[in-house]
Amino acid sequence: MIHPTAIIDPAADLAADVEVGAYTLIGAGVHIASGCVIGPHVVLRGPTRIGPQTRIFQFASVGEDPQDKKFAGEPTSLVIGARNVIREFATVHRGTVQDKGETRIGDDSLLMAYTHVAHDCVIGNNVIMANAASLGGHVEVQDWAILGGFSIVHQFCQIGAHSFSAMGSVIAKDVPPYVTVGGHPAVPRGINTEGLRRRQFTPEAIAALRRAYRLLYLGNLKLTDALAQIRELAGAHPELDLLADFVADSSRSIVR
Repeated sequence: MIHPTAIIDPAADLAADVEVGAYTLIGAGVHIASGCVIGPHVVLRGPTRIGPQTRIFQFASVGEDPQDKKFAGEPTSLVIGARNVIREFATVHRGTVQDKGETRIGDDSLLMAYTHVAHDCVIGNNVIMANAASLGGHVEVQDWAILGGFSIVHQFCQIGAHSFSAMGSVIAKDVPPYVTVGGHPAVPRGINTEGLRRRQFTPEAIAALRRAYRLLYLGNLKLTDALAQIRELAGAHPELDLLADFVADSSRSIVR
């Protein structure tokens, strides 16, 4: 299952059924769980843990040192969950001690070709990053978010669950859950209705989210007043609690 040209450090730990392609380099401290397929010409650096049934395609660089001038060789890590797909030329870096010391990717996510996940990022479950989407350091991407091709996210931003960014979006503020954004800089474009339908949100829940969007962005209300009305709606539609909590906790301010 391991090509004879692959170079694997004796201090790496691979499950018995892991496949490794030609000319791949796997360094010390890399742990790869059962069912993983590592393509040819991949570079894996540790400390890195890769969960079961993950596939990494050719020329990806995973677990490399962070691109941070403060980094001085401290022991930091990358943790990748189960059933992820990391495509060609993607780059995923470990954390820094100035933050949590760890970059983390959840389960069932797709990182397409040329995507970049910088140090200390946290990616949830079922996230899609389309070709060349890039995250600055310390970014959080919540479950089911989709970043369109060539989307760029400024460091320390949060991307809310079920949100969607259009191709080429430049995101410098937090994107609330359920919201679609686009542009340079990115601005709100409405609710991610199609994504919510695909995830079997009820028509009533989607209608409530549209009403919450209008309160937040189109009602000429103070933010505190908009949030108060959204929380009232959340009594009948608990999906709105996620939106209200996210906006209330935002430290960078939300896209406007």
